[in-house]
Amino acid sequence: MVASVTTQIQSPRSPTDDIAEVLLDAQAIAGKVAELGARITADYAGKDPVLVSILKGALPFLADLMRQIPIPLSLDFLEVSSYGNSTESSGVVRILKDLAHSIKDRHVLVVEDILDTGFTLRYVLEHLDQQKPASVKLCTLLDKPARRIVPITVDYRGVEIPDRFVVGYGLDYNERYRNLPFIGVLKPEVYGRP
Repeated sequence: MVASVTTQIQSPRSPTDDIAEVLLDAQAIAGKVAELGARITADYAGKDPVLVSILKGALPFLADLMRQIPIPLSLDFLEVSSYGNSTESSGVVRILKDLAHSIKDRHVLVVEDILDTGFTLRYVLEHLDQQKPASVKLCTLLDKPARRIVPITVDYRGVEIPDRFVVGYGLDYNERYRNLPFIGVLKPEVYGRP
């Protein structure tokens, strides 16, 4: 006699199952990126800027933004860490990967996904300023002023958002959710799950 074994196959959990609310859908993001790109194009015409992206979260924003800037430009990258696996910035910033090329006498535009406490961006802006660029300005897709501790001047601001923990469009929690095509609020019960 052969016993029958029933195996239940569970479908994998979708990252969207962990989202409480969508703050910005893909269409709203695209509209804001196009608007920022037009302003940057006008302001940097004839200046051959270098866009410095903060890895990893800002990559989708950078990729879309640079396609909206039809003037000569170059790219470089910094990788910094201040969050680890937490939802709160530790306030201690480390550079994990520095620029590959000199920015001396160049017009630098820092492209960041989100401005929160300001600790990371203050550190980055000071680090870049020490390299004697012609100018350094900041473009951030999201601004969360309720969490600001360090004052930062934002030259190109996409959207001001409330004090909620957001993921998607490059933003992560524990290296997940970056691939979502929208920006959404992560359900609080997800924070403690491995």
